[in-house]
Amino acid sequence: MDSSTRVRLIEPADADAIAAHRVRDVEEFRPWEPAQPARFLTADGQAERIEKLLAGHRAGTVWPGVVLADDQVIGQVTVGGILPQPHLRRGSVGYWIASTAQNRGHAGRAVELVLRVMTDELGLHRAEASTHLENLPSQRVLRRNGFSPYGVAHSSILLDGDWRDSLLWERVLGG
Repeated sequence: MDSSTRVRLIEPADADAIAAHRVRDVEEFRPWEPAQPARFLTADGQAERIEKLLAGHRAGTVWPGVVLADDQVIGQVTVGGILPQPHLRRGSVGYWIASTAQNRGHAGRAVELVLRVMTDELGLHRAEASTHLENLPSQRVLRRNGFSPYGVAHSSILLDGDWRDSLLWERVLGG
């Protein structure tokens, strides 16, 4: 695992770096993510997206982070769907790493760090995630971070015109 990997809250200034990664990696991510409008791949589109994420952060429903290596943005890690109520206290983890930085332990370290954010900053009790059944690298990241699979969500996401199944993951954080 790369110990130089860090995570921090996303900032408006991250739009250019994120857009550059997304343009370069559009084909890399096509099998794993829903289609996006062309504006998604622009710095302006990312700036709008970041503002929406930060509004969600202010509302307490999302913790949107960036993944850094050597102080350069190389991806994102987000806790979404936050339910902070005392009887729920959970959130869902999602992440991506730019193709130029993959296979160096950054995803695993980013998930490890965001789990600390979930526990220490957000006071959450449960972390959830989902992967496509075929996404073995992402499944390894989750397993290495203490997640266990607990079910399959059938026809849960539309990708390239086909409804795909997702493997559901969970980890109890404590508290």
